[in-house]
Amino acid sequence: MLRFAIRRLAISALVLFGAATVVFFAMREVDGDPAINQLGPDADPAAVEALRREYGLDASPVVQYVRFLQRAVTFDFGESFRLNDSATNLVFTHLTATAALAAAAFAIAIVVGFALGTLAATRPNGFFDRVVSVLSMLTQSLPSFWVGIMLILIFSRFLHLLPSSGAGSPAAMIMPAVTLALPLLSVVLRLVRSGLLDVLHEDYVVTARAKGLSETRVVGWHAMRNMLIPVVTVAGLEFGSLLGGAVIVETVFAWPGVGRLMTDAIAARDYSVVQACVITVAAIFIVINLVVDLLYVRLDPRVRESV
Repeated sequence: MLRFAIRRLAISALVLFGAATVVFFAMREVDGDPAINQLGPDADPAAVEALRREYGLDASPVVQYVRFLQRAVTFDFGESFRLNDSATNLVFTHLTATAALAAAAFAIAIVVGFALGTLAATRPNGFFDRVVSVLSMLTQSLPSFWVGIMLILIFSRFLHLLPSSGAGSPAAMIMPAVTLALPLLSVVLRLVRSGLLDVLHEDYVVTARAKGLSETRVVGWHAMRNMLIPVVTVAGLEFGSLLGGAVIVETVFAWPGVGRLMTDAIAARDYSVVQACVITVAAIFIVINLVVDLLYVRLDPRVRESV
């Protein structure tokens, strides 16, 4: 188990290094000069050059890359060209809003997905099962930005029930959380349904029913425990994907999270902020993957013996 954890940590470090390298060089291939974006196209060339020297942009890409890696080890990504604040501080300030949104979306997906998947599995091939199956495929195929816009039109524009943007109240989180949760909800629903259908006819479930146990106890205790491994694995990995999906959702709903911070920084060619956002999200995703791998080993004795 220890060797497995150390091996996974080494792989995670390599992945994080790769992500940092890609985002560094990708941002420098984007057209536009950060100094000109900050000072304006009519700025004095001497002032532009002075600003480039101040932020180290006058050095060669290789020198900038080495400096970037040296600072990144201590999670120092420099100052924001646009906001005149530490890029690290900006990311952590906005990360709270993104984490709250992702946690709410994850909770909605897990609770509703488990409930609908369980009901569909206990009534296979019935009307409810078919409706839920169609809706799950439909919601997963719809683009998040379109779903968000439709929710704004219905619940904010026409019904005036929910605010369309911002994070001023708990009600403002409902629509972006639902929009972000729908793809994961569909995945969890189908996994729970298929997993329960596979185990509900196993011998130990038949034996539990023969002993006179209630259907709720048979499904909730005996059957559910044995189909959790794939659900836990996929749900954990998808939680990391919620952070990526939050970029679009936060932009649609003007949610003050890391996703919106990153899109604004990309438009302004704010290298420090973009690098800090991407590496932070990548690090969180890697940590989640590591936890899921270790949890998978803990849950499945077959995997535990092989490692």
